[in-house]
Amino acid sequence: MPTVTTPDWSDPRWRDAALAWVGDALGRHGRRVTGPVEPRVRPWSLVWRVPTDAGPAWFKANNAGTRFEAALLAELARLAPEAVLDPLAVDPARGWSLLPDGGPSLRDVLAGDLTLWERVLPAYAAVQIAVAPRVDRLLAAGVPDHRPELMPALLDGLLDDSDALLLGRPDGLTPELHARLRAHRPEFAATCRRLAEFGVPASVQHDDLHDGNVFVADAGYRFFDWGDASVAHPFATLLVTLNSVAHGAGLAPGDPVLGRLRDAYLEAWTGRYDRAALREAAGLAMTVATVSRALSWRRALATPDPARSEYAAAVPGWLGELFAPSPA
Repeated sequence: MPTVTTPDWSDPRWRDAALAWVGDALGRHGRRVTGPVEPRVRPWSLVWRVPTDAGPAWFKANNAGTRFEAALLAELARLAPEAVLDPLAVDPARGWSLLPDGGPSLRDVLAGDLTLWERVLPAYAAVQIAVAPRVDRLLAAGVPDHRPELMPALLDGLLDDSDALLLGRPDGLTPELHARLRAHRPEFAATCRRLAEFGVPASVQHDDLHDGNVFVADAGYRFFDWGDASVAHPFATLLVTLNSVAHGAGLAPGDPVLGRLRDAYLEAWTGRYDRAALREAAGLAMTVATVSRALSWRRALATPDPARSEYAAAVPGWLGELFAPSPA
């Protein structure tokens, strides 16, 4: 995948333009900046905590590979307004967004109580069900298309990208695993076909839904940080969510707790589909999602930023998970 152009976030002219945009956007909401911004920079985005006279706001500038997030935020605010933060402003062309503060995250309040996920996951499933009839709007906004029928070709392209896979290099894909993945392509294509046969409509798929990306408020849960998202089989979400729960709680794959959380999520579809079929589809979707994760990391790292090397192993790492056991 070729490197794509991203503005130099350290350029004073870029900073001045972004600060002016933030100030104008806040002014339209009757707010003003009251102090210096606090930056956090990653190869895929720059985030500022902006102090204002009505509490902090959050500015985000995405790199070219994740620029679609600003447009996606605006669409989700229209399609699922109770489940995401309503942006104060977005500039889809530049990949800029300005959000109000969302309060504490699920990670801040979880304190080991995994039953909270049994309420969070149905709320997230409701977002996906609400968005599914309008995925054409997300695709038009530039959200990557990872629907099952496209995934075999996307895997082929990824296997041809030796640079992204760090093929034969430290922390990269070994030639042996690369050959095994190539030989596995027909089976992967069959998995994708079987997944599509269940007929569950594609929807937005967060692809990084863990306890740090959910706000908890009296009015309910708000889902944020959509820079890894795609239009995909909705159940693919479970890969990262259940892996993160398992990691945090020290649970092994197949632990009954993970099965209970999977079923809490799937309950939203039981009106139309048999539970056994839903569980089978979830297992297949989590397998396909390993390739989706590798693709999202490749997009995020399509930048000349020297710091990208710190994260580059994520692309071959996730692709290698194709042969790992499913969390549930």
